[in-house]
Amino acid sequence: MATKSIIVDDEPLALELIGSYIEKTPGIEVAARCANALEAFEVLRTQKIDLIFLDIQMPELNGIQFIKTLRHPPKVILTTAHREYALDGYDLDVVDYLLKPVSFERFLQAIDKYYRTLQDSPVLVECGDAGQAEEYLFIRADRKVQKLVLKDVLYLESLKDYVRIFTATKTILARMTLAELENCLPECQFVRIHRSYIISLARVDAFTSTTVEIGRRELPIGRMYKNSVLEALKFAGGLR
Repeated sequence: MATKSIIVDDEPLALELIGSYIEKTPGIEVAARCANALEAFEVLRTQKIDLIFLDIQMPELNGIQFIKTLRHPPKVILTTAHREYALDGYDLDVVDYLLKPVSFERFLQAIDKYYRTLQDSPVLVECGDAGQAEEYLFIRADRKVQKLVLKDVLYLESLKDYVRIFTATKTILARMTLAELENCLPECQFVRIHRSYIISLARVDAFTSTTVEIGRRELPIGRMYKNSVLEALKFAGGLR
């Protein structure tokens, strides 16, 4: 199955260039070309997109701001003429950062990175009778593939290219990004509270407007996640 991508850029020449590169590359197709983030948002609302080629500098809503509005964004390859935005992009777990003008060789390197991020990606599995299903992931950690039962997870912590998974009985260190693992977790059970943390809503013992307590650990709520986190916590706890 082909990778479905969209190109988001307010420069027509940039849309045309990346589009021509994609047409030359087997296994990838352009689902839409968007002149701004609002057009891209509408596409994501109506279609399953695997990869976004996203310009940073755009009117009204720039690329970085756009990514932050998406709870479970597709894979993202950033494109921009300004090198100073690179750090912001990597903080958001993007696949790659392309500096304009983008050569075809550099484009292919980014595509190779995209395919490598898909290797060993965890897949959510559900087994058992309806109402009593056990959800779990198989993840690669400690040189083997391990079963991770979701109801046992307390919280997850990002460590750059790794994720440390805290369960009721053990800690697992998996080589993947927090964003990759987040995409596999049920939204009704887990919520990202910070750039570095995802928590299990069922495991929260107490919370304030700035912190969450799970067992003996107090975790910070990031400013950009505050509203969605507090809403999820109140809903999970039956609060109004």
